[in-house]
Amino acid sequence: MFEIVFLGTSASAPSVQRGLSAQVVKHNEHRFLIDCGEGTQRQILTSGLGFKKLNKILITHGHLDHILGLAGLFSTFSRWETIEEVEIMAGKWALERIHDLLYGVRVLVPGKMDIEVKMTEIKPGVIFQEGDFSVTAIPVSHRGPDCYGFVFEEQARRPFLPEKADALGVPPGPLRGRLVKGETITLENGVQVTPEDVLGEETPGVKFIHIGDTGKTKDLVDAVRGADALVIEATYLKEEEAMAHQFAHLTAGMAAELAAEAGVKHLLLTHVSRRYRERDIKKEARAVFENTLVARDFDVYQIRRGECMKMETTSDD
Repeated sequence: MFEIVFLGTSASAPSVQRGLSAQVVKHNEHRFLIDCGEGTQRQILTSGLGFKKLNKILITHGHLDHILGLAGLFSTFSRWETIEEVEIMAGKWALERIHDLLYGVRVLVPGKMDIEVKMTEIKPGVIFQEGDFSVTAIPVSHRGPDCYGFVFEEQARRPFLPEKADALGVPPGPLRGRLVKGETITLENGVQVTPEDVLGEETPGVKFIHIGDTGKTKDLVDAVRGADALVIEATYLKEEEAMAHQFAHLTAGMAAELAAEAGVKHLLLTHVSRRYRERDIKKEARAVFENTLVARDFDVYQIRRGECMKMETTSDD
């Protein structure tokens, strides 16, 4: 299960109701901040998330509305001493801009701060893997180089079937755990039990995808295929499709067409312009793909296999 907390859902500039791009994705004890628009640290506090364990930052691209909040965030980190190490993962061009932002204005001074900042250049492929899930970077087409989306995916698993274990006389406890790990065990009566005897058919893990700004969808179909939930921008409506192409953004309808073609289960639209009403964005998208929602600041969604459920409040793991 993954959980996403939307901290900023506006495109390019903030509005009264919407802050600039930022989301937190949670899985077990892990937290990933995706993008950090201006004012993100206040959104984090308002949401109730706090800064605990917020030590992995994924940046979709280097445009200012997606990175300006890093300066204030790191200033707060250094004052409150809540985190010892932070890793920023982004494309080469974005990292260069972030380095200038943090060190050029002397928010951070190397060698004089307790916090360690690690900057990791992203390349297409797996960028994080631990336990039962991974994060994969996929290239997207936007203005400028090194723009990425992120695929959060749990490993496929074979469910343990306790009724079969009971029938074979496998007692509850460590022996069952060994079977789940793929080991063959021997019972006290000498009978051998293999994982095949007590495990069901393999089921895919949850697949959740976050894509920031992009102007094309054809190159994303295979990457997002079958996702349980897709978060993607919807900066424009069809009436201004020419402008969307000019600035390498999507209309709500284009995002919905991607979701429909790729067999996505649920579509969550963000990065919306102040010029449109939310109901018009939703109407355009739902005409193509019914399972569409438009995210608002502080919305929280839990993504499970085939499900995308809106929660009332954030939940700490």
